[in-house]
Amino acid sequence: MTGRSFAIDALPESVDGFIGSHAIVAIDVLRANTVIVTGLVGGRQVYPVDTVARAVAVSAGLDNPLLAGEQGGVMPRECEIDNSPATLAGLDDRRPLVLVTSAGTKLLARAQGAAKVYVACLRNLTATASELVASEDRVVLIGAGTRGEARVEDQLACARIGTLLLDAGFEPESERTWEELIRWAHAPLELIASGRSAEYLRASGHAVDVDFVLGHVDDVPLTATFSDAQAALMEARAAAVAPPIQELAVGR
Repeated sequence: MTGRSFAIDALPESVDGFIGSHAIVAIDVLRANTVIVTGLVGGRQVYPVDTVARAVAVSAGLDNPLLAGEQGGVMPRECEIDNSPATLAGLDDRRPLVLVTSAGTKLLARAQGAAKVYVACLRNLTATASELVASEDRVVLIGAGTRGEARVEDQLACARIGTLLLDAGFEPESERTWEELIRWAHAPLELIASGRSAEYLRASGHAVDVDFVLGHVDDVPLTATFSDAQAALMEARAAAVAPPIQELAVGR
């Protein structure tokens, strides 16, 4: 190996095995990480938490917080808005955001303790890859999943970041990582619209969030990180990788 390597794992249960050895890139395209990045770009402090009780406790220490989220697809009564990037983007305030979700924020909570935790979605995909190339030697890309199953949108995003790492000289650490790259590196973004997550969101009245995600791809040139229970943006770094294209070449 070159000394720089990466792994892809589509499910959050594996995160424990990487905390002491890898920089962790948590990926949740629909919708938590898109909400987090949208909140940060809008000038908000953002606190992702793993339970409603934790959301209430964190909110108690903030000035006029905005509670957002879902549990099992339903907005808790304690929340003011759903886990919706489109709704959040339409607000004109900068209240601190406390976000609790069924998958994405739980993944971030599990990743605490790693030397570095990155928050990635389609909005900051290339910026995240650039920071990884500039700063990290061992990386794991982990999708948030749903009920123990991988989600197409997260697999696609993992593979796109992974391909950019591959192009920059990183080596895949496992056969599974190669399989994820080969399967998803050429996949068009339009597949997200026909995935189970998108179908569920449309059926439950959240089609606007699917449209928001697909309409905001690589439009944020900033990396997001998570530490000490808070997400934050890093200063922009000169691009270390080229933006991904629709058809990506993956060879072995």
